[in-house]
Amino acid sequence: SGLSWEPRSRAVEQVHLRCTAGSLEWMYPARALRVLLEPNLASAQQTTVCIKPASDFQGASIYVERAGQLHLVVSEAEGAQPRHVSCFSAHSPQRVALFLQASPQRDISRRTASFQYELLSNQSTAGPDLNKMALVEAMCRPCDNMELLMAICSSDFVLKGSIRSVSHDPENHMSQVDVRVQKVYRQKNQIFQQEQGSGEWQGPIRTLLQCKVKKGGGDFLFTGNEHFGEAWLGCAPRFKDFMLVYQAARERGANPCEF
Repeated sequence: SGLSWEPRSRAVEQVHLRCTAGSLEWMYPARALRVLLEPNLASAQQTTVCIKPASDFQGASIYVERAGQLHLVVSEAEGAQPRHVSCFSAHSPQRVALFLQASPQRDISRRTASFQYELLSNQSTAGPDLNKMALVEAMCRPCDNMELLMAICSSDFVLKGSIRSVSHDPENHMSQVDVRVQKVYRQKNQIFQQEQGSGEWQGPIRTLLQCKVKKGGGDFLFTGNEHFGEAWLGCAPRFKDFMLVYQAARERGANPCEF
């Protein structure tokens, strides 16, 4: 909180965050806050940083430091516009510096500048313009058999279900697949939930508009990962096709994990 600082101090408070994903809440923003993302990563691969401001983000603007220069990432002037995910490439994967500049204000009314962040390896993102893209976990091509077998081992969610509906959001370049879930094999958080009235499990999965997802009949195996509390589509074969691949791999002893 900015209220905890000495009134006459001009020092910039520094915060060190060691996780590859997390959130920060800065209440009563005053002066400036420097946030160093220093994940404990052994690999030195180039990283992509993605930031999602809270819907009530106010009181400050977010910049990223690059070679001693500040580049605006999130502006308070955006007001009540829908909050998009901003992604940018990190030149030094071991250390990314964000600079939060408090906006001038005349009163002490409560403002909160809060955001979530994730650090991704560049293998899970695509497209040259990272500033305009949303998180890209979905690849607009069918997974091969090995990718499919790995997906059931490493995905944040794995479930069997059918497509209720598909809606498109051209402005944000996204599509949403609403799924009627028959069985949840695994989910990291409770994105897919049981309706109280019907007892039916359901939930939304996001993907890119360019993937041109259409509603199809039958049962699918949906896999993917979570970003900022949302499910993003990975491999999604027809369930019967997946079972043929899995059984064949199991007979050969080539399945990387039990399903």
